[in-house]
Amino acid sequence: MKKAVFPGSFDPITLGHLDIITRGLPLFDEIIVAIGVNAEKKYMFTLEERKKFLEETFKDAPNIKIVDYTGLTIELCERMDAAFILRGLRNPADFEFEKAIAHTNRKLSKIETVFLLTSTNTSYISSSIVRDVIRNGGDYTLLVPEAVRTK
Repeated sequence: MKKAVFPGSFDPITLGHLDIITRGLPLFDEIIVAIGVNAEKKYMFTLEERKKFLEETFKDAPNIKIVDYTGLTIELCERMDAAFILRGLRNPADFEFEKAIAHTNRKLSKIETVFLLTSTNTSYISSSIVRDVIRNGGDYTLLVPEAVRTK
């Protein structure tokens, strides 16, 4: 069984995340959407809210599992018996950042990273942009799945 971990803070999940996960489904038997928890990071949404957004978004997808974790993503992959990390790339800066992480992960483990380019209609969306729109009272509903719109 081919399993991939799709890690992120998902603060909140965006249509960009949804795009990568949905397009990754034909490549893997199971995708584990992994909410990374960093005690030093200040989140807009609680872990429980972020988990609820993901569970609601993927409630009809039996081959998507939602977990949260601390520590290294490769350690989670090993615990979950996942041989792949799935990542989305929006731009050249994402590529450079993700490439360094992928090389490090490959050096420390046998985990392979699979990159998907974001769709053109979601390539501009990031969680930080969504949070900024929310903070400033803008209409964020065009940038996130239904579960976040009804928060």
